[in-house]
Amino acid sequence: MIALTTPYLWYTTRATGMVTLILFTLVVTLGTLVANRVGGTVVGRFEVNELHRSVSLVALIFLALHITTTVVDSYVATGWISVLVPMTSAYRRVGVAVGAVAFDLILSVWISSLLKVRLKNETWRFIHWFSWLAFASAIVHAFTTGTDAKKGVGLAIVAACAAIVLAAALWRYFNRPTRAAGRTALSPLAASKGPAPAAPRPVSTKASSSFPRSSAPGRSKRRR
Repeated sequence: MIALTTPYLWYTTRATGMVTLILFTLVVTLGTLVANRVGGTVVGRFEVNELHRSVSLVALIFLALHITTTVVDSYVATGWISVLVPMTSAYRRVGVAVGAVAFDLILSVWISSLLKVRLKNETWRFIHWFSWLAFASAIVHAFTTGTDAKKGVGLAIVAACAAIVLAAALWRYFNRPTRAAGRTALSPLAASKGPAPAAPRPVSTKASSSFPRSSAPGRSKRRR
């Protein structure tokens, strides 16, 4: 295998890792807004839900860039298997293992979202709770493995992301609304099977005979 290393790969890994953490902070916060049914006349619940989904997709793209540049850079020995299997990296084994756990949890949440229409509501909600564990693992991964997360601006960003998600978790717990049975946060863009339209009521034949007989033209002529 040809060795590939350049400072630009390392810089890209560090930058995409920090951006990914910020994006997933926004994803979890928006998910809390969706779960607590936040929305009004200016920004409706539909817009919040679609923003949550769009930011999730962007976060996954940056996560893929972060993982790819880390593995491709031969300066540190990680390997593709360490992306999914914890404790298989020769470089900072524990920190990379926690990152692998975070990725596995994020992957399960993403796959369950793709299969949402095929899963039971209870199953989808249970898997979606993994996003909180994934974020907590990402914070630990950033602090134990990240070069910039232990001091200065990097430490401030990691601490701010952790504080924001902690506040969102507390708000989600103490202000959660009563959920209707079997209800999920499906996007209005998703195809849904609504009730069949009611068939038009047949016109009764008695309506034609409701006119007074004296108004019929034939009878009026006979009376004359």
